[in-house]
Amino acid sequence: MTSQHPTVALSDLRVISLPEQKLFDQISAELDDFTCVLWDLEGEPEGCAREDIDIAVAPYFSGRWLKNPSAVENVKLLQLQSTGYDGVPERIGPDVALSSAGWVHAAGTAEIAVGLIIAAQRSMDRAIVQQKEGVYKRFFSRAVADSRATVVGIGEIGSAVIDRLRPFEVEITRVASSAREDEQGQVRGVDELDQILPETDILVVALPLTEATEGMFDAAALRRLPDDALVVNVGRGSLVDTDALTEEVVQGRLRCALDVVDPEPLPGDHPLMSAAGSIVLPHVGGSNVSYRPRVRDLILQQVERVRTGQAPKFLVQPGRLVLPSTGE
Repeated sequence: MTSQHPTVALSDLRVISLPEQKLFDQISAELDDFTCVLWDLEGEPEGCAREDIDIAVAPYFSGRWLKNPSAVENVKLLQLQSTGYDGVPERIGPDVALSSAGWVHAAGTAEIAVGLIIAAQRSMDRAIVQQKEGVYKRFFSRAVADSRATVVGIGEIGSAVIDRLRPFEVEITRVASSAREDEQGQVRGVDELDQILPETDILVVALPLTEATEGMFDAAALRRLPDDALVVNVGRGSLVDTDALTEEVVQGRLRCALDVVDPEPLPGDHPLMSAAGSIVLPHVGGSNVSYRPRVRDLILQQVERVRTGQAPKFLVQPGRLVLPSTGE
């Protein structure tokens, strides 16, 4: 389908909107050659018309604007504050360039992943329940050390998880879309999961959600995991078949520690909310104080790239932007 809008040079991008006052204050204080306006993508921008905005930063804590994505139809570049972007390209259409937040939430989400692993392996959830009941009783637990950990997805978040797991003396298998060698050694492909999963004690899912990855860990895949294996999901809920995982956990064969679920939120009476061997967090991987200075830094870096004629980082789709042939 032919675009109804003309192409746009990076040098023409000079008006940027920020969705909240604090971020506006931080960014506008650093930019003297860009016009900064306040806009949450729902109402009207403060200081200009919607069609005058070149770069729009989407809100992080609210997705209400997606109910009316036509609000950004004239925006040239939409910058997300989230790493995940599933469903956004389809709603905004191909004419709007889209960038994800890349590494902004990598550290925070990796902390959650490692925290879930430690909590599950060392039965910290049991200790907390005992504490609340006024019980002081020792118990023997599994360990993180000497476990075989498989991390599926080695992007910004998956790589951050791996970096934090290395000191725990675990055997790490890295899995990506295709097998390759890099500076850290062997990366195995997802087509090898049939062989990898039976040798996995801790499965960490850190993939983005795409047509290719949705439902990747279905009943058949979960059955390949050995008894008592731990499933940790910090990617997207629908990467894992919730019904199949629930059956395995309720039966006591597998355990799970989840920051993301499908559906989200998980109903309070869902079996995973009360099952032994299940820890469910309310999608808090990116919700921490480290995110704010990092998203500020990313936005300023993106503006600098635009200013110097470089393609924005973490570009999901180019939209109408005219990008350099060597752009990242």
